[in-house]
Amino acid sequence: MSDIKKEHKTLIKTLLHHDELYYNDSKPEISDYEYDQLFTKLKKIEENHPELITPDSPTQRVSDAPASGFVKKEHRIPMLSLQNTYNTEEIIDFDERVKKFLGLENVTYLCEPKFDGLAIELIYEDGKLTSALTRGNGKVGEDVLSNIKTIKSIPLSLPDSAPKLLEVRGEVVILKEDFKKLNEKHEEEGLNIFANPRNAAAGTIRQLDSKISRLRPLKFYGYAPGETSTLKPESQHSFLKALEKFKIPTALRYNVYKQAGSIDEVIDYYEKMDKDRKSLPFDIDGVVIKVDSFQLQDELGFVSRNPRWAAAAKFKPDQEITTVKAIDLQVGRTGVVTPVAVLEPVSVGGVTISNATLHNFSELERKDVRVGDTVLVHRAGEVIPEIIKVIEEERPSNSEKFKRPKSCPACHSELIQEKEEVALRCISLNCPATLVESLKHFASRKALNIDHLGDRSVERFFELGLIKSFSDIYRLTKDQLTGLEGFGEKSIDNLLQSIEQSKTSPLENIIFALGIRFVGERTSETLAQHYRSLESLLNANEEELKALTDIGEKVAHSVYTAVQNADFKSEVQSLVKLGLSPKVQNINVDTNSQFNNKKIVITGSFELTRNEITKRLKQLGATVTNSVSKNTDYLLAGADAGSKLKKAQELGVETLSWADIESYLEN
Repeated sequence: MSDIKKEHKTLIKTLLHHDELYYNDSKPEISDYEYDQLFTKLKKIEENHPELITPDSPTQRVSDAPASGFVKKEHRIPMLSLQNTYNTEEIIDFDERVKKFLGLENVTYLCEPKFDGLAIELIYEDGKLTSALTRGNGKVGEDVLSNIKTIKSIPLSLPDSAPKLLEVRGEVVILKEDFKKLNEKHEEEGLNIFANPRNAAAGTIRQLDSKISRLRPLKFYGYAPGETSTLKPESQHSFLKALEKFKIPTALRYNVYKQAGSIDEVIDYYEKMDKDRKSLPFDIDGVVIKVDSFQLQDELGFVSRNPRWAAAAKFKPDQEITTVKAIDLQVGRTGVVTPVAVLEPVSVGGVTISNATLHNFSELERKDVRVGDTVLVHRAGEVIPEIIKVIEEERPSNSEKFKRPKSCPACHSELIQEKEEVALRCISLNCPATLVESLKHFASRKALNIDHLGDRSVERFFELGLIKSFSDIYRLTKDQLTGLEGFGEKSIDNLLQSIEQSKTSPLENIIFALGIRFVGERTSETLAQHYRSLESLLNANEEELKALTDIGEKVAHSVYTAVQNADFKSEVQSLVKLGLSPKVQNINVDTNSQFNNKKIVITGSFELTRNEITKRLKQLGATVTNSVSKNTDYLLAGADAGSKLKKAQELGVETLSWADIESYLEN
């Protein structure tokens, strides 16, 4: 038992170390697959030895059951809002009020970004995260701890040097790039599209089921203290440095803070951040100006509901008024039909926009956007132009509500709305719109990364009949391309060379490129690590897929349906015949082994790591899965084997020890 305790403690320490590298430092040392293997091992130990579970274990970030509601708790110190300023004149007025009240000629300020997210107060007691309160009405908030614990950048426990009570106020946000990926994933799955990162973050924290928040890319950045017992830093800036020592993330790492010794420096910061905010990884809607010294903050105190020592300098919102010229329908690679408003071109935040997403038909109907409407538009999340609202008093008298389409605008097939989806979808396998978008995805940077085969080239080659499938890309010849406008000899050679180089792309990239529904980059990596070849993937069965880490029933069914489809299988086989030879880690498989093509489940504890055992079994030709079923050939049981051993005995699955494997290897 002492060995199990030691292994359990080591696994927690290892996983927390990799969480810190991945979520706070953006310097991962291991792959997602390797992390999942370690996590699964920890989870199994705790299933067999629940007495070992500690509050800071990575397995405790998600609760098993949805909450029935959020408990309301009072803030020890009220979370008050800041006084808003909107121009440099008002910033100067704020500075003069501060200096007059303090009787000083000059004051040092800490200038920081004003996150556009959801304010949260983390409460650590005796080094453990015990509560996480929303702002609420400033005096009373809701405890959303179960959801906050899913944010892996937030430590569940603090070092021994931390105070017995530490309250940290900060913001929950979703980074712009993560927001884009989240919406792409929701669009692919036919789910609601979020209007902006703030709405996505706030809506996620309000979910009663923490399993939902675990799937959302939430981040937290601390910026202010609540109540503390022994931590008494001299300034706002030194408090942020203390948080970083406790591994509580702040935005210091982005180099976006400034200690300003004069109001001129504050104004320079405000104007620079307004100019640079589009290049930041997160949304901000202004900057916060705080008197840096906590002693001076105490002297200044509060007036009404606002601190005298801080102000929020807001930016002018990137919003403009324009008119809707038309509502177009776009078909994505998964067949989802999306309404898009065609606008009278207008400059918003220095960028001319002529289109705005309407997300889906439910959203279009909720906002009641019509052709001819005068609308207020902005760039949601600094990325997606979006219609905020219709100015109804400007609506033409003869306007008509937009009617949902019944057929695909590209191929005229009937549109369907699947259960639990808001999207209308074309499911025709011959739809030219979905084929073109699939080809674009196949050649894209995150898939096969075929240089010189951009979206326009794909569209053009499709129209000319040169490529109608993935495999057609590898059939392109110099003769076919010679003479095409814009394609000289050098550009043709570059394109064909890029196509040839893509044949040896990593297997996970190729699986991702195939565009199987619900299979993103991470799932592609899991499938690649397990099946190790396209041919093996084509022979996958549904029970085996369900047993893989992080692949649920929906994804397993989607992959299985794809590999069972005759056209899909034929296309993949054609790619292989045309020379697609993905990079995979070489394993010399003993095809004469008694374990060749056998399915083995591993349970219990061993002297070797799970990864080492898995590698050796794969060298013997075995397939390693996570759960015992009627299709399991062997159960490899170590010390303290639990429920899997019992299930294997019930199903009559043969049980092996590691000594049995070693004996076979020796003989």
